[in-house]
Amino acid sequence: MEQTNSSIGAIHGSNFNKYKLLYVLAFFLTSFSSFSQQNITGIVRDENGIPIAGASVSEKNTSNGVVTDFDGNFQLNVSAANSTIVVSYIGFETYEASIGNKTSLDIILKENLQELDEVVVIGYGTQKKANVTSAVATVKSEDFVQGNVKDAAQLIQGKVAGLTISAPSGDPTQGSQVKLRGISSLTGGTDPLVLVDGVPGSLSTVAPEDIESIDVLKDGSATAIYGTRGTNGVIIITTKKGNYNAKPTIEYNGYSSLSTIARQMDFLDADELRQKYAEGYSFVGANLQDFGSDTDWLDEITRDALSQVHNVIFRGGNDATNITASVNYRDLEGIFLKSETEKYTGRISVNHAMFDNKLKTNIAMIASEQVYNALGDGTSFDPYIYRQAIIRNPTEPIYDENGNWYERDVYFYDNPVGYIEETIGENRYRNVRFDFSMSYDFNDNLTLKGLYTRKGNSNIRGFYQTKNHVSTVKYAQDGFASRGTNDYRGNYGQLTLDYKQTFGKHTVTGLAGYNYEDNVTEGFWATNRRFPTDGFTYNNIGSGQGLQLGEAGMGSDKYSDKLIAFFGRVTYNYDDRYLLLASLRHEGSSRFGEDNKWGNFPGISAGWRIDQEAFMENVDWVDNLKLRAGYGITGINAGENYQSLSGLTYGDYFLNNGNWIRELVPSRNANPNLRWEKKKELNFGLDFGFLNNRISGAIDYYKRRTEGALYDYSVPTPPYFYGTIAANVAELENSGLEVLLNVIPFQTENFTWTANFTYSKNTNEVISLSNDEFQLTNDFFDEGYTGEPIQIETHRVKEGEPIGNFFGLKSVDITDDGIFLIETPEGDIIPATEATTEDRQVLGNGLPTAYYSWNNTVRYKNWDFNINLRGAMDYQILNFSRMFYENPTVSYNVLDSAFDEVYGKAVLNDVQRYVSYYVEDGDFLKIDNVTLGYTLPKDALKFTDSFRIYFSGLNLATFTKYKGIDPEVNRSGLAPGNDERDKYPSTRTFTLGINFTL
Repeated sequence: MEQTNSSIGAIHGSNFNKYKLLYVLAFFLTSFSSFSQQNITGIVRDENGIPIAGASVSEKNTSNGVVTDFDGNFQLNVSAANSTIVVSYIGFETYEASIGNKTSLDIILKENLQELDEVVVIGYGTQKKANVTSAVATVKSEDFVQGNVKDAAQLIQGKVAGLTISAPSGDPTQGSQVKLRGISSLTGGTDPLVLVDGVPGSLSTVAPEDIESIDVLKDGSATAIYGTRGTNGVIIITTKKGNYNAKPTIEYNGYSSLSTIARQMDFLDADELRQKYAEGYSFVGANLQDFGSDTDWLDEITRDALSQVHNVIFRGGNDATNITASVNYRDLEGIFLKSETEKYTGRISVNHAMFDNKLKTNIAMIASEQVYNALGDGTSFDPYIYRQAIIRNPTEPIYDENGNWYERDVYFYDNPVGYIEETIGENRYRNVRFDFSMSYDFNDNLTLKGLYTRKGNSNIRGFYQTKNHVSTVKYAQDGFASRGTNDYRGNYGQLTLDYKQTFGKHTVTGLAGYNYEDNVTEGFWATNRRFPTDGFTYNNIGSGQGLQLGEAGMGSDKYSDKLIAFFGRVTYNYDDRYLLLASLRHEGSSRFGEDNKWGNFPGISAGWRIDQEAFMENVDWVDNLKLRAGYGITGINAGENYQSLSGLTYGDYFLNNGNWIRELVPSRNANPNLRWEKKKELNFGLDFGFLNNRISGAIDYYKRRTEGALYDYSVPTPPYFYGTIAANVAELENSGLEVLLNVIPFQTENFTWTANFTYSKNTNEVISLSNDEFQLTNDFFDEGYTGEPIQIETHRVKEGEPIGNFFGLKSVDITDDGIFLIETPEGDIIPATEATTEDRQVLGNGLPTAYYSWNNTVRYKNWDFNINLRGAMDYQILNFSRMFYENPTVSYNVLDSAFDEVYGKAVLNDVQRYVSYYVEDGDFLKIDNVTLGYTLPKDALKFTDSFRIYFSGLNLATFTKYKGIDPEVNRSGLAPGNDERDKYPSTRTFTLGINFTL
């Protein structure tokens, strides 16, 4: 044992000098290496001094690199003192500098606005803006309309040429009206498809304050990949998200708003009514006499509305995981009493990368709850209340001598204050959306993505009119209750495979995908009346005696639909000069007829980047010049579930052998040929940028034709079971021009003025309404309705003419005794009392031919100022308020102008009529949004990275000759331009808000 140990010791001793030599050699090599390397530390910031986390810092021409930490700090060992480091971060210009003898660096990255605008969102992916060949527009959050906006659409109001967004109602629960490139359907909707982070949703799915950008796909070549839902365009909403290796931040955006009626109609007040009595006017009905009071009825039911919004976003991440979470609270008051809404929205998104960042996973959830008072059965406000306030005799009191609501037995004449106070109602909506997605990068060229979304929303509503409500006082209803609930659930699945490869000057990308969606909606409702007490309101609906007296009602329903699609897209780019995109969607819908379950929707577009040609090399003032052309076919899904199938319903009761039996009668004819409405669209475009992009923009011309538009046609019975059938027959056409111009008139170190101008023009025509199989009795049909007591349609849709034509009697003068004189289509002049429906003719059109906007942003040091103007031209409005209330012969309160001379000749002494005298030009210009903001200097508040305070106004001023409240009226459907007398008035809103980041 000792010998063995001695042997080992000898061996060890004999090799000691060898090992010692190796150690010494290693020491010198290490020392030499250390001597040649240089340790560099530093911090990376933006131009505002905010540290940038996750920026890449590397030694040029080596693989040696690091990323900055949460505070923007980095430490890097470089190989030599003369090394060059490269610092890069998305959205900023790349920084390069030789180190020299420096050991500590303070690096400022400049924002690269051009790079930020390079990538736009398209169908199922993104594309460099320079390579886009379709009509696509992008609006970033810094360019959004500021203040108390209704929804996501109002953020880009007046920002996108061809996209018209309006808010004709001041109701805080009502959203914006959105229309893109005219009306392409007779019975289908005009709303674009809305995608929120790639999943179908709505403009209210997420809070406006939580949105990063909005992309709008406008032409057929861009939207064809969305098939049956692409006809009206696609709005893609991208929410704010976190980044890997990102510094944790908390962003707060909050504001308080004050809203008032933008404009009121001028009705007689109590003193003016008494003056008319003194002048010898005699009235009937409501204004029969002076009741001794002085009541401003509109003032009694309205208020200055106060609202508040708070939004908090939490963001952060490391090299493998990032998280974004937000909470939004909206407390909005309407200008009418009991007209308000509260909404809570929460969103969380977690991203995780693994396996060398090849596998990326996202889990996200959006949940919201909205509660609002219900002054109507299922609605936030009953417009009938507004009508009663403006027509009510101002000399009447609110209460009678016993303290009860003052009521009079006059037809459709009720106390509006009592109507509000004796109505109890609440609607509650809950929405939940869960997203799960994964993507795997097989290599730099191939990526597989999968997405699943589960959506659900439910609502429960209650409505009650008390025993003191006018419905009891005048109509012996003795309390009325309504209760209802609806439930929706849906599944959305998506699988895509992306491919990209570059071969020299050739770049090819490919996309293949599968889509699945199903939706189920069901509901239940019940009504009852004659309650023993008001104590339970709508919460004990079975206690009403209306059930026993046959005065109760109930109903339930359930319906579902499915969409399945296969789609693909290929793009080709040669030398960044010649561009091509082609897509195809093969889609099936459960709503289609048995013989037309599937449809194909192709799209193709091409682009030529002229500025990249050799002959443009020396043209320094041209930065971008691209010609585009595209063609695409899209569709509108069949209007209703089961519309292609025959249907039965229960009708009246009949007595059979002493028993009451309910009839089972046909309600719908089967149509196995029912299919999507097909829209074919051709688009030509030019993108340009000059003088270092100080002048840039786009021009687009389009022509779109809808074939097979759905309408209900009369059919004989027999052989059909039911008197009408839905069929794809009609043809419509729209064409137009869109112009976008961006200009930077002034730009210095401390002062910048940017201006944005949009213009769009659209004309439409009804090509055909009949074919060989299904025909209308005439080549037209009438739409719209005046209501009582005139009771006639307001519009005519006719072959060869545009949608939106007002159709009525053309008044040209008035007789000495106050009767309208009418010009017939043949040119004869007759009294209105002799006119018939055959004497009607086109009186104008309710759709503007052109829209325009002018948006300006001025920045001076820490100050920013925005002013946005919008307008519409060449259209008419039917002023219902004047038509009904500008008449001294009616039996309720009237407008002051009712006593003006008509046509400068005589005071009106005619019945209420729909004549051209009340059809007015609607052209307007609005100062739509003005915002003044100030950002505090960086060192003013140590605990914040940025802090901004701003003041904003919405709908500030309107320049128009229109005599109504607001020329921006309802333009949806086939009767656009009707300024209804019961419309919730538009509002003017002032906002004070703050934004800060911690």
